[in-house]
Amino acid sequence: MRRVVVTGVGAITPLGVGAEPTWEALLAGRSGVGRITKFDPADFPTTIAAEVNGFMPEDYVDKKEVKRMDPFIHLAMASAHFAMTHSGLTIDEDLAPRAGVYMGSGLGGLSTLERYHQAYLEDGVRKISPFFIPMLISNLAPGHIAIRYGAKGPNITTSTACSASSHAIGESLMAIRRGVCDVVIAGGSEATITPMALGGFCAMKALSTRNDDPPRASRPFDRDRDGFVMGEGAAMLILEELEFAKKRGAMIFAELCGYGASGDAHHITAPAPGGEGAVRCMRAALEDARVNREDVDYINAHGTSTPYNDMFETMAIKTVFGDHARKLMVNSTKSMTGHLLGAAGALEGVFSVLAIREGSVPPTINYETPDPECDLDYVPNTARRKEVRYALSNSFGFGGTNSCLLFGRFSG
Repeated sequence: MRRVVVTGVGAITPLGVGAEPTWEALLAGRSGVGRITKFDPADFPTTIAAEVNGFMPEDYVDKKEVKRMDPFIHLAMASAHFAMTHSGLTIDEDLAPRAGVYMGSGLGGLSTLERYHQAYLEDGVRKISPFFIPMLISNLAPGHIAIRYGAKGPNITTSTACSASSHAIGESLMAIRRGVCDVVIAGGSEATITPMALGGFCAMKALSTRNDDPPRASRPFDRDRDGFVMGEGAAMLILEELEFAKKRGAMIFAELCGYGASGDAHHITAPAPGGEGAVRCMRAALEDARVNREDVDYINAHGTSTPYNDMFETMAIKTVFGDHARKLMVNSTKSMTGHLLGAAGALEGVFSVLAIREGSVPPTINYETPDPECDLDYVPNTARRKEVRYALSNSFGFGGTNSCLLFGRFSG
């Protein structure tokens, strides 16, 4: 079976522009959550989110093109730039047909949809831009990336809610294994801190309302958690077939060893009781990688800071790992980044790779009051220096869609 390795990562997050500053902020336990500045949230029950700050799309996209792209495309382009630079990969004419772009996004260009809908209501159809549709649709982010780098292989978008970019990475693994691709730019992007998105999640009562203390609002696995915090950003990984990467002398940061996918078939938003779908998904990733559960050291949990998700994910981990669950480091980096929705899986995949490479596991911040139903080692409040052999990254989405990625330390 063709092996797949990670040779570069890139990210734009509420914690920094680039994977390196984001990683430093994570290890320091810094929160990216604050009061929303993109619009006035005063009329909403929730007024906080994790916004990207200090990002200038003109630094990564031609000024003329910036106006023809939704913000989620800007973020995707920038994170792809960082990942490609990090990897040193060049896609030439020979490689182009075997270079793919797989990307996930849950909601795509929602801010563009809202903006032009308002323009239509105020001034009619003449105010709709000819770029409205290309700005809006999810597949134009990987489309622009493919054009930028000359990747002429499969160009595919997954839109499976909060599992979207994890599925994109998993399907990239399968494409390389099958011999369809030798390299894939894989990841996800989301930029949906908008009035309609915030209003929709507020109506569902899914969001934290800890408005008076934004940095402490996202508190996965804590007894006093009251909902997730919306986030935005993008993350990309450069995946390569092992022999191809070795031939070009690439630096290898980790191996993508396994992928699992499952469906709950239970409810449109709630996870299956006991995390039954998550159990099958994690087991599938382990079986795909042919890795024993005792060899896994770290789980980057889905960990949304919602009551049922955190409880059922904890139950699922204990079901899959048995006694070994007590020895696992389980964290939720959403405590600092917020929930990037469709981009969350890719970002947390990047964090899993960096944990393996650096031998450090970020904390779950705001863990103050233990919940009897959530009783694992959540790496509370302080990062931990520890060797990581295998890291499992969990992503679960509305509609009962689940994805798990297993990364491992590379050994030749």
